[in-house]
Amino acid sequence: MTDTAASTGHARPRLGVFKFASCDGCQLTLLDCEDELLALAGEVRIAHFLEASSDVEPGPYDLALVEGSVSTPEQAERIRRVRERSRHLVTIGACATAGGIQALRNHADAREYLETVYARPDYIETLATSTAISAHVPVDFELRGCPIDRGQLLEVITAFLAGRRPGIPDHSVCFSCKRRGNVCVLVAHGTPCLGPVTHAGCGALCPTYGRGCYGCFGPAATTNLGALVPVLREDGMSDQDVGRFLHTFNVTAFSAVEAAQAAAKEDRT
Repeated sequence: MTDTAASTGHARPRLGVFKFASCDGCQLTLLDCEDELLALAGEVRIAHFLEASSDVEPGPYDLALVEGSVSTPEQAERIRRVRERSRHLVTIGACATAGGIQALRNHADAREYLETVYARPDYIETLATSTAISAHVPVDFELRGCPIDRGQLLEVITAFLAGRRPGIPDHSVCFSCKRRGNVCVLVAHGTPCLGPVTHAGCGALCPTYGRGCYGCFGPAATTNLGALVPVLREDGMSDQDVGRFLHTFNVTAFSAVEAAQAAAKEDRT
């Protein structure tokens, strides 16, 4: 990749924020940083951020933040152009890191969906699958969440500006629950919870208020679905219920973990 800081001649690093198939929630997280965003604007040149301004500059960019999945042929081509113009590329949110909710189409007939939803499906250009950005181009870092956590986002931006690896934890939500002193909703109340297998980042928001974790941040680094699924079944969930519970915000990520652990189990037997 081009050393954009040197090639552009700008004193401040140039930041680009790009949207693909998504709801804009992760870009709004950046805007919600408010005071921190003002300080950030003094450290970088925001060269491309359509959510905030129509005044854009062409690349190259020192850091590109990419929200959203690749769901159309045009997006598959555009992400390659963004990658070519970016020294570092970071994907933000469940759509960009795992295909998002729209990746539910990956387990169904996309053509059938088109014909059901649209009066003229022949006008719609779409791919049969919704895929993470990393399926198309090299990615320097993935920031999980639906939406992402603003503190983690600021850490990622600061880390790349400082030339270091972001200090984002890779443990599960259960660790966050322990730190907050929460009673385990799964063990104590039989509430379905994906906390044991979900990447930390939300501060254990749902369990803190008596709800089970919905897996918004995708699989944790160490994920034992084989141990959790029987517990969910004991609490009254059917196999179909368990499948639906896992296949929401990060359907492809949890599916990949399921497939890998099933294959490993088969190799052992």
